Amino acid sequence: QVQLVESGGGLVQAGGSLRLSCVASGRAFRTYRMGWFRQAPEKERGFVATISPSGGSTYYADSVQGRFTISRDNAKNTMYLQMNSLKPEDTAVYYCAAFRFTTGSMYSGDSYDYWGQGTQVTVSS
Repeated sequence: QVQLVESGGGLVQAGGSLRLSCVASGRAFRTYRMGWFRQAPEKERGFVATISPSGGSTYYADSVQGRFTISRDNAKNTMYLQMNSLKPEDTAVYYCAAFRFTTGSMYSGDSYDYWGQGTQVTVSS
């Protein structure tokens, strides 16, 4: 069983930046597609960004394109989400997730097998 541990959330003013980290247990991290999702209390869980196992391909939700950057360091079993130009609409609990297999949509949380505990990001106006 893979464990994912997130950190880096907090309170920031609009226009500011945060970097989230997700550290994975195990020896197979480099074989997993990884993703970031978020959920506000009144909304469904939504896709934020995803990255291929090698880190060579990335995809972003339209709402964060140009502001957020997903990356990974396979030698450290760690994935990152650099969030710049934050907006109040970005306020949510952010989750990292791991996708073991090739079936399913990489944009859907239902496709991911392992999840972190979530970290709260609050952006004030």
